[in-house]
Amino acid sequence: MVRPTQLLHPQRTPAAVRPAATVLLLRDSPQGLEVLMTRRSMTASFAPGAYVFPGGGIDAADAQAHALSTRRPTQSDTRLTQAIAAIRESFEELGVLLARRADGSFLNTAEIAALDRRAPFAEQCAAQGLTLAGAEVFVLAHWVTDRDLPKRFDVPFLAARMPEGQEPVADESEQFEPVWVRPADALARHAAGQFFIIFPTIRTLERLQAYATVDAVLQACGQSLAGPPQERLHPLGGRGEARVGGQVLDEPLFTSCPRAGLMNGHESRHMEHEMPFGELALVSPDGQIVHELAWQHERPVPLLKNVQRLTAPNPGFMTGPGTNSYLVGDPATGHIAIDPGPADPVHVERLWRAAGGDIRAIVCTHSHADHSPGAPLLQALCEQGGKGQPPILGLPSADTARANSQFTPKRVLADAERLVLRTPDGAVAHTLQVVHTPGHAANHLCLLLEEDGLLFSGDHILNGSTTVIDPPDGHMGAYLDALDKLDSLCEAHGVHFILPAHGYVLGDHPRSAEQPGSPEHGGARAAIAHLKAHRLAREAKIARAMQAVPDGTLDDWVKLAYDDVPERLWPVAKRSMLAHVERIQSLGGFNA
Repeated sequence: MVRPTQLLHPQRTPAAVRPAATVLLLRDSPQGLEVLMTRRSMTASFAPGAYVFPGGGIDAADAQAHALSTRRPTQSDTRLTQAIAAIRESFEELGVLLARRADGSFLNTAEIAALDRRAPFAEQCAAQGLTLAGAEVFVLAHWVTDRDLPKRFDVPFLAARMPEGQEPVADESEQFEPVWVRPADALARHAAGQFFIIFPTIRTLERLQAYATVDAVLQACGQSLAGPPQERLHPLGGRGEARVGGQVLDEPLFTSCPRAGLMNGHESRHMEHEMPFGELALVSPDGQIVHELAWQHERPVPLLKNVQRLTAPNPGFMTGPGTNSYLVGDPATGHIAIDPGPADPVHVERLWRAAGGDIRAIVCTHSHADHSPGAPLLQALCEQGGKGQPPILGLPSADTARANSQFTPKRVLADAERLVLRTPDGAVAHTLQVVHTPGHAANHLCLLLEEDGLLFSGDHILNGSTTVIDPPDGHMGAYLDALDKLDSLCEAHGVHFILPAHGYVLGDHPRSAEQPGSPEHGGARAAIAHLKAHRLAREAKIARAMQAVPDGTLDDWVKLAYDDVPERLWPVAKRSMLAHVERIQSLGGFNA
């Protein structure tokens, strides 16, 4: 866990969340799937003027109305209460009533108009002999309002089929202008500035585009646990499921409590599976919108008081926005530089200046040309500046390394060795533990900042892509074993954030009371688990390709095993595929 003393900004307690429910009323049309939306009052305290799905706060009476509703076996008490709240709100706001007569029919618009939208809802339905259609309301998504906002809600986005014979009629006090719209059209109108919708609505509509019919949506909701892991994200990026008596209960297709930062000075919001999310969680855990996300190479980016990142100006296909160099330490302790990058004098001087010229050691995570060649330049600058000559530390290149990846450190680091920065009075302030992690390169290592639970992962774990495993210096078995080693280390030290050599910080804080349903661990361990699962899934696909074409070549297999990857990437993919093939063969063939 990051020490509060190292956070860049004074923290404040986010507003408490209030329970609410909203419902996507859906219908099929000749143009495709449509959803009912309505415009909020311009005087509303939350999202004034926005087009939304009907919904609102959960009342105590909603939980008392279970006996008036149908119920699926998988619906928990909480889910049924949410469904009843959504049914009530759609009646009060739009005159849509998801309740059936004894013969199974719905009321029509004229019959609903005769009811009193302001009268107690459950009592009125009971008096009319109506049964609430709670069993026909499914959980689609779960949103927790962003931490930076003054009014926050914990709200499931539910889905239900619009009853036949009913037309929406807005209450003209909270909701106005009900409209049926295809998700793609709503998004297009919003992009054109004609249809204001807020972030959770945008992201829900984006996902809704994948479904052609109401049946497809409701079937997906009913089988939510069978979906791909990335579509079942909880606030920490992991997966969870609720069970009662061994039975799996209703779970949303995705759950999110977004975070916001700045992109070129403008507000930018992100969900858990998106690349900037972990960095925003590290820099601003309370949700303040203070962190600039746009990549630049001129200035160091403070991540904590004791951690800075400077990205080398070497963006490209293999390096993403560039290679991240890190400085750990502070003016009182001096700094340790991690991965000074390519032999770029301008970048190296910027790194030196960011440390105030006080660098006590230079560590290279491995010998590749975008990581280690800057080390001698940085060392020379430090010596010229009168601060002494910091040692260059790391592991030497193996015999298997390519000619452009030769590296010999001044001192060889040992696995589990600790590099310590002390205050002037001798107290330990920052400790980096060395972790040997071969796989991407035989001499690859990671570094764990023990006091703050941060893992500097070099190229072993990246944000936005998977690292290339290129034999003979790369080895897939060693890579997967090292992932297990890092997972154990993260568990032992409570690591929640990974700082990669390419891309934003990965991870998030552990679950809290405002993140219901999240897994017992998230952040770093969830990222490692997801990465390992991805690698093994790819390996299984390669094994199937080898079985399908047993006398094939890498060129034959890559077409089958990487058919979901653009063909222009196949030359690089073949390098990692060879590592997988070697591992498959070492395990006794290709029976997957």
